[in-house]
Amino acid sequence: MAWKPTDIADQSGRTFVITGANGGLGAETTRVLAGKGATVIMACRNASKAQPIADAIDGDVRVAALDLADLASVREFAAQQGEFDVLINNAGLMNVPFSRTADGFETQFGVNHLGHFALTGLLLGRIRDRVVSIASIAHKQTPKLWIDDLNYENRRYQRNLAYAQAKLANLMFGRELQRRLTEAGSAQKSYAVHPGVSATDLFARTETPLDRVSKPFIKLIGHAPAKAAHSTLFAATEPDADPAVYWGPNRWMQSQGPVEACPSSKISRDPELLRRLWTESERMTGISYKF
Repeated sequence: MAWKPTDIADQSGRTFVITGANGGLGAETTRVLAGKGATVIMACRNASKAQPIADAIDGDVRVAALDLADLASVREFAAQQGEFDVLINNAGLMNVPFSRTADGFETQFGVNHLGHFALTGLLLGRIRDRVVSIASIAHKQTPKLWIDDLNYENRRYQRNLAYAQAKLANLMFGRELQRRLTEAGSAQKSYAVHPGVSATDLFARTETPLDRVSKPFIKLIGHAPAKAAHSTLFAATEPDADPAVYWGPNRWMQSQGPVEACPSSKISRDPELLRRLWTESERMTGISYKF
Protein backbone atom coordinates (compact mmCIF):
# COMPACT_ATOMS: atom_id res chain seq x y z
CA MET A 1 0.00 0.00 0.00
CA ALA A 2 1.34 3.44 -0.95
CA TRP A 3 2.65 5.68 1.81
CA LYS A 4 0.52 8.71 2.66
CA PRO A 5 0.78 11.60 5.14
CA THR A 6 -1.82 9.99 7.41
CA ASP A 7 0.87 7.37 8.12
CA ILE A 8 3.03 10.00 9.84
CA ALA A 9 3.32 9.35 13.57
CA ASP A 10 2.72 12.09 16.12
CA GLN A 11 5.52 14.63 15.83
CA SER A 12 4.96 16.41 19.15
CA GLY A 13 8.24 17.49 20.69
CA ARG A 14 10.06 17.55 17.35
CA THR A 15 11.23 20.69 15.56
CA PHE A 16 11.68 21.08 11.80
CA VAL A 17 13.46 23.89 9.96
CA ILE A 18 12.17 24.32 6.38
CA THR A 19 13.77 26.72 3.94
CA GLY A 20 11.51 28.50 1.47
CA ALA A 21 8.42 27.47 3.39
CA ASN A 22 6.31 30.48 2.40
CA GLY A 23 4.75 28.79 -0.64
CA GLY A 24 4.48 25.69 -2.78
CA LEU A 25 5.88 22.48 -1.37
CA GLY A 26 7.39 24.22 1.65
CA ALA A 27 4.03 25.56 2.79
CA GLU A 28 2.38 22.16 2.24
CA THR A 29 5.12 20.44 4.22
CA THR A 30 4.75 22.99 7.01
CA ARG A 31 1.00 22.51 7.17
CA VAL A 32 1.20 18.72 7.46
CA LEU A 33 4.00 18.69 10.03
CA ALA A 34 2.33 21.34 12.20
CA GLY A 35 -0.88 19.32 12.00
CA LYS A 36 1.03 16.35 13.40
CA GLY A 37 2.14 18.36 16.43
CA ALA A 38 5.60 19.47 15.27
CA THR A 39 7.15 22.86 15.79
CA VAL A 40 8.05 24.28 12.38
CA ILE A 41 10.46 27.12 11.70
CA MET A 42 9.75 28.65 8.29
CA ALA A 43 13.11 29.99 7.11
CA CYS A 44 12.22 32.49 4.39
CA ARG A 45 13.87 35.34 2.53
CA ASN A 46 10.94 37.69 3.13
CA ALA A 47 9.69 37.14 6.66
CA SER A 48 6.91 39.73 6.35
CA LYS A 49 5.38 37.86 3.41
CA ALA A 50 5.80 34.52 5.16
CA GLN A 51 4.09 35.58 8.39
CA PRO A 52 0.49 35.63 7.04
CA ILE A 53 1.03 32.13 5.67
CA ALA A 54 2.32 30.96 9.04
CA ASP A 55 -0.62 32.62 10.79
CA ALA A 56 -3.07 30.68 8.60
CA ILE A 57 -1.60 27.31 9.62
CA ASP A 58 -2.82 25.73 12.84
CA GLY A 59 -0.06 24.74 15.22
CA ASP A 60 3.33 25.94 16.42
CA VAL A 61 4.69 27.67 13.32
CA ARG A 62 7.37 30.33 13.50
CA VAL A 63 9.00 32.54 10.87
CA ALA A 64 12.67 33.44 10.66
CA ALA A 65 14.54 35.47 8.04
CA LEU A 66 16.98 33.57 5.82
CA ASP A 67 18.35 34.72 2.47
CA LEU A 68 20.21 31.83 0.85
CA ALA A 69 21.63 34.27 -1.72
CA ASP A 70 23.71 35.93 1.01
CA LEU A 71 26.12 33.90 3.16
CA ALA A 72 26.06 36.62 5.82
CA SER A 73 22.30 35.98 6.20
CA VAL A 74 22.94 32.23 6.31
CA ARG A 75 25.45 32.69 9.12
CA GLU A 76 23.14 35.03 11.01
CA PHE A 77 20.23 32.60 10.77
CA ALA A 78 22.38 29.64 11.83
CA ALA A 79 23.73 31.55 14.84
CA GLN A 80 20.19 32.07 16.12
CA GLN A 81 19.17 28.40 16.07
CA GLY A 82 19.32 25.98 18.97
CA GLU A 83 19.05 22.21 18.65
CA PHE A 84 16.31 20.84 16.43
CA ASP A 85 15.44 17.55 14.76
CA VAL A 86 15.17 17.91 10.99
CA LEU A 87 16.50 20.35 8.40
CA ILE A 88 14.57 20.40 5.12
CA ASN A 89 16.52 22.10 2.33
CA ASN A 90 13.48 23.02 0.24
CA ALA A 91 13.99 26.55 -1.12
CA GLY A 92 14.95 27.02 -4.73
CA LEU A 93 14.89 29.04 -7.93
CA MET A 94 14.23 27.63 -11.39
CA ASN A 95 15.27 28.81 -14.87
CA VAL A 96 15.77 32.43 -13.85
CA PRO A 97 17.79 34.97 -15.89
CA PHE A 98 21.50 35.24 -15.19
CA SER A 99 22.47 37.07 -12.03
CA ARG A 100 24.85 36.67 -9.13
CA THR A 101 24.30 36.39 -5.40
CA ALA A 102 25.70 38.77 -2.81
CA ASP A 103 28.81 36.56 -2.71
CA GLY A 104 29.27 36.46 -6.47
CA PHE A 105 27.83 33.01 -7.15
CA GLU A 106 25.67 32.26 -10.19
CA THR A 107 22.26 32.61 -8.58
CA GLN A 108 20.67 29.21 -9.22
CA PHE A 109 23.76 27.32 -8.06
CA GLY A 110 24.33 29.80 -5.26
CA VAL A 111 20.81 29.61 -3.81
CA ASN A 112 19.80 26.04 -4.58
CA HIS A 113 23.08 24.37 -3.66
CA LEU A 114 25.72 26.57 -2.04
CA GLY A 115 23.33 28.35 0.31
CA HIS A 116 22.00 25.03 1.55
CA PHE A 117 25.49 23.52 1.72
CA ALA A 118 26.62 26.37 3.96
CA LEU A 119 23.46 26.29 6.06
CA THR A 120 23.68 22.54 6.66
CA GLY A 121 27.35 22.74 7.57
CA LEU A 122 26.76 25.52 10.09
CA LEU A 123 23.81 23.68 11.68
CA LEU A 124 24.97 20.06 11.52
CA GLY A 125 26.07 19.89 15.15
CA ARG A 126 22.60 20.98 16.28
CA ILE A 127 20.55 18.60 14.11
CA ARG A 128 19.39 15.65 16.20
CA ASP A 129 17.98 13.47 13.44
CA ARG A 130 18.29 14.14 9.70
CA VAL A 131 18.69 16.40 6.70
CA VAL A 132 16.39 16.25 3.68
CA SER A 133 17.53 17.88 0.43
CA ILE A 134 15.10 18.46 -2.43
CA ALA A 135 16.52 17.56 -5.84
CA SER A 136 14.59 17.24 -9.12
CA ILE A 137 14.08 15.02 -12.13
CA ALA A 138 15.70 17.94 -13.98
CA HIS A 139 19.07 16.71 -12.68
CA LYS A 140 19.06 14.29 -15.64
CA GLN A 141 18.93 17.14 -18.15
CA THR A 142 22.56 18.12 -17.81
CA PRO A 143 25.14 16.04 -19.72
CA LYS A 144 27.83 16.74 -17.12
CA LEU A 145 28.73 18.63 -13.99
CA TRP A 146 31.10 21.44 -14.96
CA ILE A 147 33.22 20.89 -11.86
CA ASP A 148 35.93 23.29 -13.09
CA ASP A 149 33.45 26.07 -13.89
CA LEU A 150 30.55 25.71 -11.45
CA ASN A 151 30.19 29.47 -11.22
CA TYR A 152 29.80 30.25 -14.94
CA GLU A 153 33.02 32.18 -15.31
CA ASN A 154 34.05 30.69 -18.66
CA ARG A 155 30.92 29.46 -20.43
CA ARG A 156 27.69 30.80 -21.81
CA TYR A 157 24.81 30.86 -19.36
CA GLN A 158 21.89 28.60 -20.21
CA ARG A 159 19.21 28.90 -17.57
CA ASN A 160 17.83 25.37 -17.99
CA LEU A 161 21.28 23.79 -17.70
CA ALA A 162 22.10 26.02 -14.74
CA TYR A 163 18.98 24.75 -12.98
CA ALA A 164 19.78 21.14 -13.89
CA GLN A 165 23.32 21.56 -12.54
CA ALA A 166 22.03 23.04 -9.28
CA LYS A 167 19.53 20.21 -8.80
CA LEU A 168 22.19 17.63 -9.64
CA ALA A 169 24.32 19.25 -6.95
CA ASN A 170 21.44 18.94 -4.45
CA LEU A 171 21.21 15.21 -5.13
CA MET A 172 24.95 14.69 -4.99
CA PHE A 173 25.20 16.69 -1.77
CA GLY A 174 22.53 14.57 -0.09
CA ARG A 175 24.38 11.40 -1.04
CA GLU A 176 27.86 12.59 -0.12
CA LEU A 177 26.64 13.94 3.21
CA GLN A 178 25.18 10.52 4.03
CA ARG A 179 28.45 8.81 3.07
CA ARG A 180 30.43 11.11 5.33
CA LEU A 181 27.99 10.73 8.22
CA THR A 182 28.23 6.95 7.94
CA GLU A 183 32.02 7.09 7.74
CA ALA A 184 32.09 9.23 10.89
CA GLY A 185 29.84 6.78 12.76
CA SER A 186 27.10 9.39 13.12
CA ALA A 187 23.48 8.40 13.76
CA GLN A 188 22.34 11.39 11.69
CA LYS A 189 20.89 10.69 8.26
CA SER A 190 20.86 12.55 4.97
CA TYR A 191 18.18 12.06 2.33
CA ALA A 192 17.81 13.27 -1.24
CA VAL A 193 14.30 13.31 -2.67
CA HIS A 194 12.44 14.73 -5.63
CA PRO A 195 8.81 15.94 -5.79
CA GLY A 196 7.99 14.99 -9.37
CA VAL A 197 6.31 17.78 -11.33
CA SER A 198 3.91 20.22 -9.73
CA ALA A 199 2.46 23.60 -10.69
CA THR A 200 4.08 25.69 -7.97
CA ASP A 201 5.21 29.30 -8.30
CA LEU A 202 8.60 28.10 -9.56
CA PHE A 203 6.99 27.93 -12.98
CA ALA A 204 5.96 31.58 -12.88
CA ARG A 205 9.29 33.24 -12.07
CA THR A 206 11.34 32.77 -15.22
CA GLU A 207 10.54 36.30 -16.47
CA THR A 208 9.56 34.93 -19.88
CA PRO A 209 6.19 34.49 -21.64
CA LEU A 210 6.22 30.90 -20.37
CA ASP A 211 5.26 32.24 -16.95
CA ARG A 212 1.70 32.74 -18.23
CA VAL A 213 1.21 29.33 -19.81
CA SER A 214 3.43 26.82 -18.04
CA LYS A 215 1.37 26.23 -14.89
CA PRO A 216 -1.78 25.02 -16.74
CA PHE A 217 0.37 22.64 -18.80
CA ILE A 218 2.23 21.37 -15.74
CA LYS A 219 -1.09 20.61 -14.05
CA LEU A 220 -1.87 18.20 -16.88
CA ILE A 221 1.28 16.11 -16.51
CA GLY A 222 2.12 16.55 -12.84
CA HIS A 223 0.35 16.37 -9.52
CA ALA A 224 -0.89 18.85 -6.93
CA PRO A 225 1.61 20.47 -4.51
CA ALA A 226 -0.01 18.58 -1.62
CA LYS A 227 0.97 15.30 -3.29
CA ALA A 228 4.31 16.57 -4.54
CA ALA A 229 5.26 17.20 -0.91
CA HIS A 230 4.82 13.52 -0.03
CA SER A 231 8.42 12.53 -0.76
CA THR A 232 9.73 15.31 1.48
CA LEU A 233 7.35 14.36 4.28
CA PHE A 234 8.22 10.68 3.92
CA ALA A 235 11.96 11.27 4.16
CA ALA A 236 11.55 13.76 7.00
CA THR A 237 9.40 11.55 9.23
CA GLU A 238 9.63 7.86 8.32
CA PRO A 239 11.92 6.23 10.91
CA ASP A 240 12.96 3.33 8.69
CA ALA A 241 13.38 5.17 5.37
CA ASP A 242 16.64 4.12 3.72
CA PRO A 243 18.89 7.17 3.18
CA ALA A 244 20.68 5.33 0.37
CA VAL A 245 17.50 5.50 -1.73
CA TYR A 246 16.54 8.44 -3.92
CA TRP A 247 12.87 8.84 -2.97
CA GLY A 248 10.12 10.36 -5.11
CA PRO A 249 7.23 9.65 -7.47
CA ASN A 250 8.14 7.20 -10.21
CA ARG A 251 5.21 7.20 -12.65
CA TRP A 252 4.85 9.03 -15.97
CA MET A 253 8.60 9.64 -16.25
CA GLN A 254 8.78 10.40 -12.52
CA SER A 255 6.34 13.31 -12.84
CA GLN A 256 3.73 11.94 -10.42
CA GLY A 257 2.65 9.01 -8.28
CA PRO A 258 3.28 7.64 -4.79
CA VAL A 259 6.65 7.76 -3.06
CA GLU A 260 8.97 5.04 -4.34
CA ALA A 261 12.63 4.32 -4.92
CA CYS A 262 13.70 6.20 -8.07
CA PRO A 263 16.55 5.93 -10.55
CA SER A 264 19.00 8.76 -11.05
CA SER A 265 21.68 9.71 -13.55
CA LYS A 266 25.06 8.00 -13.71
CA ILE A 267 26.74 11.33 -12.96
CA SER A 268 24.88 11.64 -9.67
CA ARG A 269 26.40 8.37 -8.48
CA ASP A 270 30.02 9.05 -9.42
CA PRO A 271 31.99 8.79 -6.12
CA GLU A 272 34.93 10.88 -7.31
CA LEU A 273 32.68 13.62 -8.66
CA LEU A 274 30.71 13.67 -5.41
CA ARG A 275 33.95 14.25 -3.50
CA ARG A 276 35.12 16.94 -5.88
CA LEU A 277 31.81 18.81 -5.64
CA TRP A 278 32.06 18.70 -1.85
CA THR A 279 35.60 20.09 -1.93
CA GLU A 280 34.62 22.87 -4.32
CA SER A 281 31.56 23.72 -2.22
CA GLU A 282 33.70 24.06 0.90
CA ARG A 283 36.15 26.26 -1.00
CA MET A 284 33.46 28.51 -2.46
CA THR A 285 31.48 28.98 0.75
CA GLY A 286 34.35 28.89 3.22
CA ILE A 287 32.37 26.35 5.28
CA SER A 288 34.17 23.21 6.44
CA TYR A 289 32.07 20.47 7.99
CA LYS A 290 32.88 18.96 11.37
CA PHE A 291 31.73 15.36 11.82
